[in-house]
Amino acid sequence: MSHSFPVRVYYEDTDLAGIVYYANYLKFIERGRSEWVRAIGLDQAKMKREQGLVFAVRRIEADYLRPAKYDDELVVTTALVAETGARLVLEQSVTRGGEKLFAAVVTLVCLNDQGAAQRLPPEIRRLFAPALH
Repeated sequence: MSHSFPVRVYYEDTDLAGIVYYANYLKFIERGRSEWVRAIGLDQAKMKREQGLVFAVRRIEADYLRPAKYDDELVVTTALVAETGARLVLEQSVTRGGEKLFAAVVTLVCLNDQGAAQRLPPEIRRLFAPALH
């Protein structure tokens, strides 16, 4: 099960050559992850407020395959590939018309108020279960 999120490239997203600046792909996939979490029914603000838990990026493996350009219509796809207690591993891609431009494997960790890794509560883990099938 994967989630898709549309993104349009604006002038501010590009460099002097008119292509998407490499760091902006990380912003695009962050938006995709945020919308994916929202789509599975997890309210991150409520999770922080009521349980003192947040997600943080621990690791990203990124491959820049082809350039995106100003005014391109892109799609960010997010899929959960593993969930291990306090950790989520996601595969994300950015495509244009079905052509893959960027691919990443993102590892998220759940942190408590003190910044230490914290196992996800069962009620939150249950939200991720359907995404693994």
